[in-house]
Amino acid sequence: LFDGVYPFYPQKRKAALLDINIVIVIAVFLTFTCSFLLIIPGIRGRARLYWTLRVLLSLMAGVVIVVVQFTGDWETGWVKANTSYKSFSGALVNVDIGLHVGLAGVNVTLMGNPVNQINETINYNEHFAWSFGADYDHSYSEGLERGLPNPILYVAEKFTTQSPCGVHRQYRISGHYASATLWVAFCTWLISNMLFSMPVPVYGGYMLLVTGAFMIFSLLSFSTVRNSPMCPIQFGTTALLIGYGGSFWLTLAIGLLCSVEGITVVTLHYFDLDLLKTFFDLHEDKADECQEMTEVYINPHFVNDGL
Repeated sequence: LFDGVYPFYPQKRKAALLDINIVIVIAVFLTFTCSFLLIIPGIRGRARLYWTLRVLLSLMAGVVIVVVQFTGDWETGWVKANTSYKSFSGALVNVDIGLHVGLAGVNVTLMGNPVNQINETINYNEHFAWSFGADYDHSYSEGLERGLPNPILYVAEKFTTQSPCGVHRQYRISGHYASATLWVAFCTWLISNMLFSMPVPVYGGYMLLVTGAFMIFSLLSFSTVRNSPMCPIQFGTTALLIGYGGSFWLTLAIGLLCSVEGITVVTLHYFDLDLLKTFFDLHEDKADECQEMTEVYINPHFVNDGL
């Protein structure tokens, strides 16, 4: 022991707060939102309401498409257990153990009840990446060298390439294709916004349908992990069970929203074009359309020639 602490526990580990990528994405979209709110008073009449509704719905869809790429709660699970905390020690701790699966890796959370137990602050959130370019097994080996608590290592070991569970490859490939289809959805979302600024918004509606379809495809891709049976994660008599998390359901909601918006635009184009043009502020000034010439000037030379 070194001052009452095992030598392979030299530092107190703290829980991560929020992914910096998520903060950046949210800050960018909030900037766009605030910029629009500054110019919205300059839009007159009912068009102000229509513009606000269109822009806010569009920005909400865009920020969700990008943010869920970096979130870690596509699948989540929690369990409360009494378990060993360190190797070579029989001391038991009462902890909440959480598993959060994202597209690029897995987070394992360990929080004590209470946080301070056995002269330790038990508050961990460790990330193990499996995205292309990352080595999950290497991250797990580093966790072993740092001496992470036993519950974290036990859960993380289930997703290694050498684990008998055999789910590492399935999660890695499914997450990769889900991420790729979401980036395609983001591109089609950008194209739909460009098309909505043109005189024929029906093409923007078609692209919204494509956006919603690709978001649904990403969910189907991630759902294929259910084809591989998950090994039981057992802590004594309690088991850690995981299910679809907030990011999964949020992506589904926005995908359905984009599909409904696209269907609505296409339907209005064929059945009520005037209402669609009113919503997108595409009506021309009727005074300009009906304007008549009040004076006509005729060259008398052409009149004399019988022209």
